Amino acid sequence: MKYLLQLFTLLSVSSLLAQQNDFVLLRSLSNDFVFDMKYATPDNFLKQAVYDCGECYLRKSTAKALVKANEEFKSLGYRIKLFDCYRPLSVQKKMWKILPGTHYVANPAKGSKHNRGAAVDLTLVDAQGKELDMGTPFDFFGKKAHHTCTTFPKKVLENRKLLKDVLNKYNFKSIFSEWWHYEYRPEMQSKVEDFQWQCK
Repeated sequence: MKYLLQLFTLLSVSSLLAQQNDFVLLRSLSNDFVFDMKYATPDNFLKQAVYDCGECYLRKSTAKALVKANEEFKSLGYRIKLFDCYRPLSVQKKMWKILPGTHYVANPAKGSKHNRGAAVDLTLVDAQGKELDMGTPFDFFGKKAHHTCTTFPKKVLENRKLLKDVLNKYNFKSIFSEWWHYEYRPEMQSKVEDFQWQCK
């Protein structure tokens, strides 16, 4: 019995390490991103923090593609600002409990692309760190956040197009209802994960 318990513990630790080894902390690859991890604060549509601390983990391939996209944005005088990255399944369940049965939160029974380490919520900032005008704030759930909404000044439409065009080039797919949400195509069917990062 003791042997079986030790074996189970070893397998559990090995599984956790395997999960973590497929993920990477984005800032360990590049110092050129800006981070404002909204769900580690009450400054989000849930009006409460659901992370103990804010970190941006992603599947390695997702992170590497995002670094390349950011390099192109940098050449144009901008940088990517992150609002959310990998989201543990347990956090998805917590969000669902706060706001169940709506299209604002993906059903944890199916899992979201964030739970797979394949999705990012982001915007762009200029050389002074000021966010580009995208027409609505992050987490604005209404038609004005849709990519199809064209009732904005020309500059807002240009900003959204720039964000979309460059990210599309690096295999990131947009969704129609959220200008800030992008999914890395090669990892969209990856396994849902629930590992938690350590807060320092």
